[in-house]
Amino acid sequence: MDQIKDRLLDAALLHVPFDGWSEAAFRAAMSDTGIEPQMARAACPRGAVDLAVAYHLRGDAEMVRRMHRTDLTDMRIRDKVGLAIRYRIEAAEDKELVRRGATLFALPQHAAEGSRLVWGTADRIWTLLGDTSEDVNWYTKRASLSAVYGSTVLYWLGDETPGEQATWEFLDRRIGNVMDFEKAKAQLRKNPLFKPFLAGPDFLARQIRPPHARPRHRMPGWLSPRTE
Repeated sequence: MDQIKDRLLDAALLHVPFDGWSEAAFRAAMSDTGIEPQMARAACPRGAVDLAVAYHLRGDAEMVRRMHRTDLTDMRIRDKVGLAIRYRIEAAEDKELVRRGATLFALPQHAAEGSRLVWGTADRIWTLLGDTSEDVNWYTKRASLSAVYGSTVLYWLGDETPGEQATWEFLDRRIGNVMDFEKAKAQLRKNPLFKPFLAGPDFLARQIRPPHARPRHRMPGWLSPRTE
């Protein structure tokens, strides 16, 4: 099924710039590949929507491959994050394919899927960089990175500067904004005047665990039992 989906995706990429991630593009891909409709529907029950998802995941995989081939030893964490996002955007290659995907996942019936894909990209980046968060930070890191990635993609779609230089400068500013916010939070926590007010929220935040901590529960998070 994966091989069939890959063949359909490769064929559909020629039609998506004109037809979008639509039934027309899916049918054209079936025609181009000669894959029987029954097999194509088995591999992609939702048709072009499944191909759009596969296209996004293919970009994630390419980003991971490029990061593994890059020496990250002496790089700061912000530079590693910025490089990962840049690799991920460059993996898309054709802006029209991404633009059509953004249109698809902006539809109400597919909006949740689009958000899940962006969150998944942020999760792959943090996992790749060795994130070991076991509390609420697991969520905040991915939420912040999802926002940075999403806004940078939108900027990139309208960028006409040579080499997309304006996009990479925009990305650096967005990461800088997040780092400044994290520094401000750290300074706030060090201030003895605010410690009594942060004790309660900090305690609750430490009890929150990421989904992988309890895989038997398909929940977005959980509160650890109180220990004496």
